[in-house]
Amino acid sequence: MGLSAIFGLVEADFERVNRLIPRQLCSGVDLVEEIGRYIVEAGGKRLRPLIVLLIVRAFAKAYPGGRADDPIRLATIIEFLHTATLLHDDVVDKSARRRGRATANALWGNAPSVLVGDFLYSRGFQLMVELDNMDIMAIISDATNVIAEGEVMQLANVGRADVTEAEYLEVVRRKTAMLFQAAAHTGAVLCCDDPDPIDSLRRYGLHFGMAYQLVDDWLDYAGDGRVMGKNPGDDLAEGKVTLPLIHTMAHGRATDGTLVRQAIAGRSAGDFARVADAVQRSGGLAYTKSRALEAADRAMEEALVLPPSPYRDALEALAEFAVSRMA
Repeated sequence: MGLSAIFGLVEADFERVNRLIPRQLCSGVDLVEEIGRYIVEAGGKRLRPLIVLLIVRAFAKAYPGGRADDPIRLATIIEFLHTATLLHDDVVDKSARRRGRATANALWGNAPSVLVGDFLYSRGFQLMVELDNMDIMAIISDATNVIAEGEVMQLANVGRADVTEAEYLEVVRRKTAMLFQAAAHTGAVLCCDDPDPIDSLRRYGLHFGMAYQLVDDWLDYAGDGRVMGKNPGDDLAEGKVTLPLIHTMAHGRATDGTLVRQAIAGRSAGDFARVADAVQRSGGLAYTKSRALEAADRAMEEALVLPPSPYRDALEALAEFAVSRMA
């Protein structure tokens, strides 16, 4: 099942999400709307709201007894929170390009980008009040707090060549996987009272998010910038230590380890080609790929808690898609 077929299963729901998003971007401040629309309309795969909608539909009676607008509102909340993190990330990372075009901070500056990110966060929480579900509010509130901690942890690790694999994976869990986990968790909570499937789907989101970020880190040393929407080597230029580099420093030749440590300390992509060769030679790419495949397999196993349906198949196929980007 390809990505277009997966989206096709919830096409009508996504149409409603896409109608709600611009309505919720309305503001009396023109610049808020301008930047908000620019970043939201930039595209992206919208996998997080997709997970919400698939899980809601995967339950046999598709949200029995609930309000029809709740899944749409929840999917929109998740997308707004994700968009807010992108605005903040690009400012912190001083990024000039995302999804193949200029970032908001490159066009409008850092201060407006941060403040519109704050607007999207607060609008998401306004929608949560309308949702009127304390369990979901608790999950999302906790998730946003953990994500913020992950951002700070990553920032503290910049330029550190001694970051361990465990430290790196904890940053990934907090910074990237947590919102995927919250999407799956809240989607389950919205339409189920049984703690067992809820917990399985929470873990689905966690493992999916881990796999997705591991693939991104693999792509940074093996991918095509035109496909990625950013320049390969951006992480190296920012002094970010990811799993391919950690493995190279731990298991590569002494000269390769020295090269990587110097590149991290220098926060420059000037030696990117040589570093990428060292990562390949040391098995850093192969190891990162194996960890991503392992996480995707665990996500697919957790999806089996749902009764058989095209929506469960789609959740499994989504995990397969995440790692297919390493082809």
